[in-house]
Amino acid sequence: MAGFRSRSERFDTWVLESAQRLERLWGESIQSYQFVVQDIPPGLEELAATRGNIPFGAGTPAAGPKPAVITVYRHPIESAARGLVPVSELIHDVVVEQLATLIGMDPETVDPTYGRFRPL
Repeated sequence: MAGFRSRSERFDTWVLESAQRLERLWGESIQSYQFVVQDIPPGLEELAATRGNIPFGAGTPAAGPKPAVITVYRHPIESAARGLVPVSELIHDVVVEQLATLIGMDPETVDPTYGRFRPL
């Protein structure tokens, strides 16, 4: 069916749009970052068994020739959104949080729209 995109494809598009939004704000300083989507975080079964916090994303600093990587975990974000918050906005908040951690800034400094859709 033309124009049909799976949930996974939509999710990937939202991550790309988030990266592009941040690139418009920060320019060349973040062009070397890679943005990756994984379905679940590593060690999810252990985290669930111990009732640990399940991460929505992770940031890996650059190391030598390897660029910094921001990873977004699809299933935990989709589960957390549950219609309470737009998935695309939760994705953006996660990307902003990971970038903020990697560059040592507050998320609100990285993007002033951070957190505007979070449920109370």
